[in-house]
Amino acid sequence: VQLQASGGGLVQAGDSLRLSCAASGRTFSGQTVGWFRQAPGKEREFVASIFRWNAGRTYYADSVKDRFTISRDNAKNTVYLQMNSLRPEDTAVYYCASDSSIILSSIRLSRMYEYWGQGTLVTVSS
Repeated sequence: VQLQASGGGLVQAGDSLRLSCAASGRTFSGQTVGWFRQAPGKEREFVASIFRWNAGRTYYADSVKDRFTISRDNAKNTVYLQMNSLRPEDTAVYYCASDSSIILSSIRLSRMYEYWGQGTLVTVSS
């Protein structure tokens, strides 16, 4: 599976962005897809994921809950991350990742995802 993340950019605090993660080589329908981010000097952290089963149940980091929404369009083989009410602390490189066999208890662990996109930079100015 090859993943292509896009949609990053420079925005002001309070603005919105929608990131996209497009897959090629394999359909997303059987994959759990996650978004992670890495700010300068910090470790990569979990942002959100959509599980491959459980009717696509979604999970969020507390820091983005109620502001970010992850969704998938199986027809377009794309997963989105809608980011609203952006804050300067959301500034980071955002990565999408996928895996076909990850279990529910591991969806927040970046090391459990097999496939990764190249990352897209989100910069939020105050």
